[in-house]
Amino acid sequence: MKPVSGPSLFVACLALWAATPAAAQFLDEDMEKKLHAPGPMPDRIVLTWRGDPTRSQSVTWRTDTSVAKGTAVAEVAVSEAGPKFRWKARSVPAVTTLLKTDLSEAHYHTVDFTNLTARTKYVYRVGDGTYWSEWCHFQTAAEQPEPFSFLYFGDAQLQIRSHWSRLVREAYATAPRARFAIHAGDLINSSNRDAEWGEWCQAAGWINTTVPVVPTPGNHEYTSTDDEGNAILARHWRAQFALPENGPSAIKEGVYYFDYQGVRIVSLDSNDKLEEQIPWLERVLSKNPNRWTILTFHHPVFVSTIRWNSDKRRQLWKPIIDKYRVDLVLQGHDHIYGRSPLIGGTVYVISVSGPDLRWLDKTDWMKRSGEGKQLFQVIHIDGDRLRYEARSALGELHDSFELRKQARGQPNLLIEGKAAPDSKPPEPERSVTLLPIIVLLLLMVVLVWLRVARRRAATPLGRGSA
Repeated sequence: MKPVSGPSLFVACLALWAATPAAAQFLDEDMEKKLHAPGPMPDRIVLTWRGDPTRSQSVTWRTDTSVAKGTAVAEVAVSEAGPKFRWKARSVPAVTTLLKTDLSEAHYHTVDFTNLTARTKYVYRVGDGTYWSEWCHFQTAAEQPEPFSFLYFGDAQLQIRSHWSRLVREAYATAPRARFAIHAGDLINSSNRDAEWGEWCQAAGWINTTVPVVPTPGNHEYTSTDDEGNAILARHWRAQFALPENGPSAIKEGVYYFDYQGVRIVSLDSNDKLEEQIPWLERVLSKNPNRWTILTFHHPVFVSTIRWNSDKRRQLWKPIIDKYRVDLVLQGHDHIYGRSPLIGGTVYVISVSGPDLRWLDKTDWMKRSGEGKQLFQVIHIDGDRLRYEARSALGELHDSFELRKQARGQPNLLIEGKAAPDSKPPEPERSVTLLPIIVLLLLMVVLVWLRVARRRAATPLGRGSA
């Protein structure tokens, strides 16, 4: 049998790596440039809030640089059953910023619709007067508490267009009237890869144009640190998301809050400056007029594996959460599902929505758990009741419970609901990533090939022949 040469084995290993999920994230650069190239037609349209949801709505979108600063606009009108609303639409000029990415240069445009009427359905479009998006709907919040639902997603992160698309679309099909969607970090895997941000926008598609996005940053939204040791958030973050600027002055982009129909939603940044967020969080929670309080951040207070440590976040933030009896904490990072009973009056949840699924080995704090499933959550608020459902990509119920407010000063009543029979499997199947093994194998092959090459170079001419 003819021995395999070093270069041939090297090529074979590359081919094997190319077949792995990790390699699927990296196409040929020229192909990525074509697939994710900006044009004059608006794309990556995302609704968010920078101001009060009862009176405002923000929208961002992308074009190429042919849509110059000062030419991008959005139009908005109160929606009607017929198309005549377009004659009543008002035009709002956009603020345009240049974003240089690894694939291209693009203009990102932001408009804040203000002076809106509460509890009203609006229609809007974005463009430059020549190239327009379709007309899309959004609805302003009511001024007083009213029943509503929202979605919550854990990490999408990997193979976003390929595998996350079906999950986010199933979530919309389950709760088409959801008022917003919380994304608990790691929306993407590589913070400044434009192709991944493009996949994230493509996967949700037009859902992002009508269901406002509420993102909190994960560790994969960060790239590295600056000269002063401060973590650097992805360049796309500020360009793509127009968020409230009511957080601490030193860390505004991922730390903010807003009120929605009797609920205060608070986003913290679990990656950086944990101590600096405490005084701000104290003020936000101590002056909270709402019946319900929900926190979201990426790294969990209680972890699902002995490989990770959450002591610092737990020591710093849990006393504040306990003090103000936060109702619900929505987290990501661990790539599993875990849900606590009442701990100090609070329910803690970890979830995952993408296909990179891992295993549990620390479940002592969990009431319900699960692995091997892509999940989304639907949370319903109705007066003194909060109803929670976790569902799989098939739409099947995985976990559920209800919180009921009690007399003032008393902790919530937690009522357990239905759950999938395999929520806490006795002997989970271990999924092992091939990437570290393949990288090690490639290094070994390169070393062997170099050794063979050196020996051949050192052999005098004529030696070794028969």
